[in-house]
Amino acid sequence: MLYRIAADGLVLFHLLFILFVLFGGLLVLKWRPLIWWHVPAAVWGVSVEVFHLPCPLTDWENLMRHAAGQTGYGDSFIEHYLWPIIYPAGLTPAIQVGLGSVVLAINVLVYLRVIRQWKVRRAA
Repeated sequence: MLYRIAADGLVLFHLLFILFVLFGGLLVLKWRPLIWWHVPAAVWGVSVEVFHLPCPLTDWENLMRHAAGQTGYGDSFIEHYLWPIIYPAGLTPAIQVGLGSVVLAINVLVYLRVIRQWKVRRAA
């Protein structure tokens, strides 16, 4: 039971990490020190999508499921509603590269604004 709860928690963490990769740059506009967490996360997120790298969170999720005696993903709330968001059906390498490009574009735009704000503050 504990492994199943841990696996469900890891799925939730996985989703939150993905949201942080996508939108964490917006948080940097408000809390500057967060940049030290967001830039590596965004680089990792883009790399995973563009280079088709395996995400260690997925491996940990599966290890915990097996430790809980499960052969696959059950039908819990988290798995039913969050899993399809993280791993949508029909995800192809071309779509992954597109998603990685979107993540990169969003973050480049946000960080261009951050840099512009830094320059304005220095000039004032």
